[in-house]
Amino acid sequence: MANLLLIESPGKLKKLGQILGPGWIVKASMGHIRELANDGEDALGFDLEGTQIHCRYEPRDARAKKVLAELRQAVKQANTVYIATDPDREGETIGWHLQQELRLKNPRRVVYSEITPAAVQQAIAHPRTLDQALIAAGRARDCLDKLVGYKGSRHVVWQLNNGAKSMGRVQSATLHLLCLREREIQTFKPEDYWSVWVSYREGFKAFYRSKLPIRRGTGQASNQSSGESSDDASTSEDSKPKQESERVTTQAEADRLVAIARSTPHQVVKVEGKVVYQSPPAPFITSTLQQAAGTKLRFSPEKTMKVAQSLYEAGYITYMRTDSVVLAAPFCQAVRQYLEQHDPTNVPQRTAKHRAVKGAQEAHEAIRPTDVNRVPPLAASADEAKLYELIWNRAIASQCCPARLQKTRVITQSGTAFWEARGQVLEFAGYTRYWNNLSADAQLPPLQIGQSLQLQKAQADQKQTQPPPRYTEPKLVQLMERQGIGRPSTYAPTIKTLRERDYVQLLQGKLQPTPLGLDLDAALEKLLPDLIQPAFTAQMETALDAIASGQQEWQTYLTSWHRDYFAPAIVKARQAIGSSDFKATHLQKTHLSETQLTASPKKFASHTKKVSAETPHAKTTQQSKVACPTCGELMHKIPSRSKKLKANHFLKCAKPGCATVMFWNSNAKKYELPYSQRTPDPEAFTDYPCPVCGALLERYAYTKEGQEKVMLRCSLIENRKGKCKEVAFFQGRDGFWSPKFGVLNT
Repeated sequence: MANLLLIESPGKLKKLGQILGPGWIVKASMGHIRELANDGEDALGFDLEGTQIHCRYEPRDARAKKVLAELRQAVKQANTVYIATDPDREGETIGWHLQQELRLKNPRRVVYSEITPAAVQQAIAHPRTLDQALIAAGRARDCLDKLVGYKGSRHVVWQLNNGAKSMGRVQSATLHLLCLREREIQTFKPEDYWSVWVSYREGFKAFYRSKLPIRRGTGQASNQSSGESSDDASTSEDSKPKQESERVTTQAEADRLVAIARSTPHQVVKVEGKVVYQSPPAPFITSTLQQAAGTKLRFSPEKTMKVAQSLYEAGYITYMRTDSVVLAAPFCQAVRQYLEQHDPTNVPQRTAKHRAVKGAQEAHEAIRPTDVNRVPPLAASADEAKLYELIWNRAIASQCCPARLQKTRVITQSGTAFWEARGQVLEFAGYTRYWNNLSADAQLPPLQIGQSLQLQKAQADQKQTQPPPRYTEPKLVQLMERQGIGRPSTYAPTIKTLRERDYVQLLQGKLQPTPLGLDLDAALEKLLPDLIQPAFTAQMETALDAIASGQQEWQTYLTSWHRDYFAPAIVKARQAIGSSDFKATHLQKTHLSETQLTASPKKFASHTKKVSAETPHAKTTQQSKVACPTCGELMHKIPSRSKKLKANHFLKCAKPGCATVMFWNSNAKKYELPYSQRTPDPEAFTDYPCPVCGALLERYAYTKEGQEKVMLRCSLIENRKGKCKEVAFFQGRDGFWSPKFGVLNT
């Protein structure tokens, strides 16, 4: 019998099959295989009882059922089963789900961060057991996210009747960051100022300073240490600040300074020069890869991760979901040998040390090429080649010598006014041969103290203060990382969800909250203020990390968090929604947000109006003629773009505290409650027991190819989604029959 290796992605099958050779069966789970069921209270799929959590899992969909059936057959053919899901918390949890579903007694867990013969064989030779602490953290995250998402959406968001679909633990905190920035922009009041400068015939330009600038700590040499990502805040030349004078706040003062510059002689009063060593940046982690790919390649975070996944599966790079800046010693040695052969002047005596961001799990390596001698571009597509080159260059740069720069500063004086010019010349390129994050050279002419200068031009440029910029997707990823919101695997999906929910739109490369997003955030800021704060979300991430390291019991944490904070917060929020004070305040805030949005700069205003007109969520809900089956109030039509619905809307009760919703059934030509909320029709019951659970079968009418038909199914709704899912008897010539249970005995 063969050995069986269970992996996640089918993209790795061919590569791993080649590495392992005969005697091995490699099968993919196609990602997540199970999920929490949509049953029980608020369809959570788990029950909170005291300090215990009872979870109910089910296959994700029909494809997952089919995959599981295939995997069960493969297990029967195997002597030993190895689980090689991805090397992170999520992968460990998927491995546990596979163990549970396939009833594996002693599966061997193998972990590798690159798909190369050496790494895979090494992992196979040193298996371990599944890490129960990581599994606990993964299960805790699933339950926590569903608890916040389902309860918060059902009991708070849906009660707003504004078309918002959902909230989420990471999603809502990220939206809050975008809305905070948008409100800063809305309330920003521009102010005029003047930048005063002079240019000299000697060939340089200087900017006004009110007094003789004194540089502290002027040494002959310095070493600027680069931490985890020293350059990622400004990986583009466009993002580097341009030189200006001290801000002059009145036209009269600007004119006075220009007059002084034109009427009095100029001379050099100070010349400074020093050597600065700029250390190389750290190799990529998930967030910095997304930032750099966004800036240099114009890739969205989602696209970056998709392309990186392909590179990983092909064996070109190490695992791409990581927050560690550490590189394996053999790779560092391989880079050193490469530099000794191809770039010997760039071999450092000691490589730079890099710091990981606060809260990093550092479970495995930074992102790097698996083979330093596979130089770019070598990949299957143009996008893969570009991203591979970016990763290769960054990894090599991290192991190079610092760059050496000669920085100069010249102070000139005319009358009572001082003028400053700065220059920078790259003397030794060092790591910038592979990763250039420095501004262009600006060389000043050789000057002496006391030297007279010939004025060429003196001018004051009128300018206006600008509002803080909206975030690009890469900048938002950087902010999420710094604030501790989410983890490497959640950055891209969170941004994607915000856009799909119509809470945020991408406008000229920047993320702008829509009226719906601003409205939802304003409501949550009043109703669940703690939950949307980055620091609060970061605390939850810290707790999950403590669970992953075995320092915290996951069920105790989650049940106490729900009991002490979340459940009371939901009750308080529901009470607030029904109050007249909240309604008045919320309507006023909503009106203010929409007014300020359309009052934005012209380049944004027309687009915002267009989106507001086209987005169903921005429209006012309409009252329907359908009475709520729960309380009798008339229900409202809520616009929706969900592809799962048969209509472009659903009905929702507007009465505070009533969460009843109804959906259009195109076959029955009427609105119906969700299956889980419908009262069984006694007339539909038969005398036949369900062959699985023993409950009575019920008649169910449906239409197929234009013909009215009847089938029999289990009458218990909760069982129809679980163990009785395959109970279906169809009407034939000789009575009812089932593909699985045969003819129904009458």
